[in-house]
Amino acid sequence: MNILERYHAMEYGPAPEARNEADAWLAGRDFSKALFIGGEWKAAAGGRTFETSEPSSGKLLAKLSDAGAADIDAAVAAAAKALPKWSASSGYQRAKVLYAIGRAMQRHQRLFAVLESIDNGKPIRESRDIDVPLAIRHFIHHAGWAQALDRDSPDHKGVGVVGQIIPWNFPLLMLAWKIAPALAAGCTVVLKPAEFTPLTAVLFAEICERAGVPKGVVNIVQGGPEAGAAIVNHPGIQKIAFTGSSEVGKIIRKATAGSGKKLSLELGGKSAFIVFEDADLDSAVEGLVDGIWFNQGQVCCAGSRLLVQEGVADAFIAKVKVRMSRLRLGSPLDKNTDIGPLVDRSQLDRVKGLVAEGAKQGAVCWQPDAALPSSGYYHLPTLATGVSPANILAQEEVFGPVLATMTFRNSEEAIELANNTRYGLAASVWSENVNLALHVAPQLKAGVVWVNGTNMFDAACGFGGYRESGFGREGGREGMYEYLAAKLPLGPVIKAAAAASAQPVEQADGTDRTAKLFIGGKQVRPDGNYSLAIATSKGRLAGEVGLGNRKDIRDAVSAARACKAWPEATAFNRSQVLYYLAENLSGRADEFAARLVQLTGVTAKAAREEVEQSIERLFLYAGLTDKFEGRVHQPPARAVTLALHEPVGVVGVVAPDNQPLLGFISLVAPALAMGNTVVAVPSERYPLLATDLYQVIEYSDIPAGAINIVTGRGAELAGVLAKHDDVDGLWVFADAATCAKAEADSIGNLKRVWSGNGRGLDWASDDAAGEAFLRRAIEVKNVWVPYGD
Repeated sequence: MNILERYHAMEYGPAPEARNEADAWLAGRDFSKALFIGGEWKAAAGGRTFETSEPSSGKLLAKLSDAGAADIDAAVAAAAKALPKWSASSGYQRAKVLYAIGRAMQRHQRLFAVLESIDNGKPIRESRDIDVPLAIRHFIHHAGWAQALDRDSPDHKGVGVVGQIIPWNFPLLMLAWKIAPALAAGCTVVLKPAEFTPLTAVLFAEICERAGVPKGVVNIVQGGPEAGAAIVNHPGIQKIAFTGSSEVGKIIRKATAGSGKKLSLELGGKSAFIVFEDADLDSAVEGLVDGIWFNQGQVCCAGSRLLVQEGVADAFIAKVKVRMSRLRLGSPLDKNTDIGPLVDRSQLDRVKGLVAEGAKQGAVCWQPDAALPSSGYYHLPTLATGVSPANILAQEEVFGPVLATMTFRNSEEAIELANNTRYGLAASVWSENVNLALHVAPQLKAGVVWVNGTNMFDAACGFGGYRESGFGREGGREGMYEYLAAKLPLGPVIKAAAAASAQPVEQADGTDRTAKLFIGGKQVRPDGNYSLAIATSKGRLAGEVGLGNRKDIRDAVSAARACKAWPEATAFNRSQVLYYLAENLSGRADEFAARLVQLTGVTAKAAREEVEQSIERLFLYAGLTDKFEGRVHQPPARAVTLALHEPVGVVGVVAPDNQPLLGFISLVAPALAMGNTVVAVPSERYPLLATDLYQVIEYSDIPAGAINIVTGRGAELAGVLAKHDDVDGLWVFADAATCAKAEADSIGNLKRVWSGNGRGLDWASDDAAGEAFLRRAIEVKNVWVPYGD
């Protein structure tokens, strides 16, 4: 046998990672007191425990304290007690603590890695080389943010006590993603790990003790659904940060509606892995292995939908099958293992069920001829071909080692297929033509796009999704804002609008002065042909406006969605149009001031000031349109990350009664400035100020459909906008009940909702304008572009 023959005949031998240190730690730990509250280890108040087992064998690892509502009360009380001193500490003091955590984790990183692989089932190569080093980087990176915040965001402060709930697929890494920015911002934390994977969180709490974290700043409570629900519903918590399934995310969104809690959701995904015919196919195959079989496919951003161009589909699938046949299933502690077990029997059963249903719906499911280990929750890597876009394997998040494959003919079809999902977390684009890749990336409805790569993460680069993948970001500058609160100038409590008459009132001279709706660039009659009588400040009839209903909102949203000219215009062109709008409003300033006096009863001077402030605000956003831009990050890898600012999409606006012209423009202008199209519901009490704008809009070169105005009852129309799945964002300044209902009704597509929680703003204040508003009008898409050989 020659050398080449010997090389091909070689077999992998076992290369196990030693687990004796982890076993010693497990044996020496009293897990009956696993709750870390106020710097002390405690048993659950109710005495309950739960078990965590080893996925590779099913053997019991530990029985841990199972927190209940009383334990959450204690943890929140400890966090609230520690908050004043921690939030008042200097950025330098917080930075030292974060750095100390990172350094202590470095000294114990092998123990963290082995525990993670034992408890979760992921291969040791992944936990050792990816999860633990990246978790450490988050703490050290955010030590820098702690000191930079006073200079970088002087108009913000930490949001307060934060409740954090993390999943089982990346237990330590998700903990770091959540805790590091919270501590840097001056928040205190109550964190609940997943029941399946609690061990590294316990070890992390020990690290907090050693690193000098003040008592009560970090509280870690092991537990199940009762503990999670208690965190979500606790009145002493000011923010909820959740990573997990979209179904649970919707429950949390509804539960927190009207509470005033800040909320970030990092949820499921069905990410597209797009391979163009000019791609390096061998590199793309290796990327695909990382994209879907990394962590057994138990990854929210897994590239579980392979879209490959027709001309290379057969060759590429053949290469994929060869590569799949060489994947090694086995012990997660073996350094040669590619695929470990799924986390639990229930997850294995779920994956099997989805594969069976996908085959029933026409998919051809192929698996390599490989033996499964005799124990543990293992599932063979699976390739599904002949998958229709409606197949369950193309639409549902499997969260297992299952890849659904479809083909496309050109880039337009690839984009359409990639966006044919209710999710919007991540995508990968493979092409040797960087122009093509960067043409496709911005058109993908995903918060992260990797070019010729996949599953690249860094603490300096934001991560998060669109649509039912949630909202908010983890990491980077945008991740810091999730734990900060802007100092907005709160106004008085908004009272619910009194019921207004829907009956038309005859004009004295018989002339119809009923203002129509403004939809798709045209003035149109309301669907119901009803109107609202609008009174002057002296109780006389000022005019009538159309009483918009659900169908009118539907038509307005359709017009906004169909408007491509505005979001595709350059920022400079949008800037010119907004300047022109301000100029045209200025030409009719006397008319609008008179209308303000007539309707609201303010003095002529105050009315003139509001008009001038409205013009000034338009000038402000016109000027910022091409200046509020994205960034380029340089992570510690051979890549640059382009943090692109993109419009949210169709934004619904429900404007307030106070300062009705200025409030309306202060909400509509930033949304337009960032390229969104708008469906606006003006002040219910003073809508004539918005209807008087129709002609100004018509001769200001704003494309048809960019701004649509539907007059009527604000509470009713806010609910319609909240439920409409083609509305991507909703801003509501109304009474508390209307705001709460809008948030609760938004769960259909998990749109981003910004409400005043029943409070108005002082729209004349400088704090009621600027970047704090523009940030709400954008999504940040991080596009990773590697370089080098």
